[in-house]
Amino acid sequence: MQEYRPVKSGKVREIYDIGDSLIITATDRISAFDHILDNQIAGKGEILTKMSAFWFDYTKDIIPNHMISTDQADLPEFFQRPEFCKSSMKVRKLTMLPLECIVRGYITGSGWASYQKTGMVCSILLEKGLKESQKLPEAIYTPSTKADLGDHDENISYEQSIDVLEKQFPGQGEEYARKLKETSLALYQKCACYALSRGIIIADTKFEFGLDENGVLTLGDEMLTPDSSRFWPLEGYREGVSQPSYDKQYVRDYLKAHPDAGLSLPEDVIEKTILRYKEAYELLVDKNIVKK
Repeated sequence: MQEYRPVKSGKVREIYDIGDSLIITATDRISAFDHILDNQIAGKGEILTKMSAFWFDYTKDIIPNHMISTDQADLPEFFQRPEFCKSSMKVRKLTMLPLECIVRGYITGSGWASYQKTGMVCSILLEKGLKESQKLPEAIYTPSTKADLGDHDENISYEQSIDVLEKQFPGQGEEYARKLKETSLALYQKCACYALSRGIIIADTKFEFGLDENGVLTLGDEMLTPDSSRFWPLEGYREGVSQPSYDKQYVRDYLKAHPDAGLSLPEDVIEKTILRYKEAYELLVDKNIVKK
């Protein structure tokens, strides 16, 4: 049996090169504030992989994506082991673009903090009088740079995103920036509408894109998971206050409230976090993800 080692390790994912394609494995690690925490969240990797697979399939009419298969039978023998088979995805190789494409449909988090100070979110001037957690008149596109592990992503303006892309694609930066913005907003609008019908508000999310071997813009990385998005329950939603969530905001809130905790979580926070991930998956996909 051929042994494989990750060619790249991120905060949560391990990437393996198997020749003509890649295997991306979502681990049970969890990160917050750009740091990997000491604890693992058992079952989280499976949820991230299966949720991404659901959204990739749901949005393939908008843009092609990198997913080839999540079927265990399609993975090399090395990845047939239990720690890999439920949390691994075989994907096409892409030349990734150097931006995270963030779409915000509601004002919350760092966007709310910025709006209170300047009336703007990532250089976009918004109307006066918005309340925390309020739905924006229309979703906004706020790209950021990709930071190395341990560093912070940097929010940039749309105009700055053109400059970033121009460095990679001379003469084509504006075209790629426009495509990324239009595609990101289209993906968000379709998926947010579906999620709302299932009782979940997608407050914001991020997408990543690359080019395939033919130069075709392709959706990659993960998609609309609790790690990359803010999911709120529709039931009980109201403007003017922060919202309970199905994502790792629960972990962030705990760490903010307990600055001496370092990078460790107590057992009850771990249990409540995985329950939120499971509930989000089951509401959106209507399947029992992990049976005890």
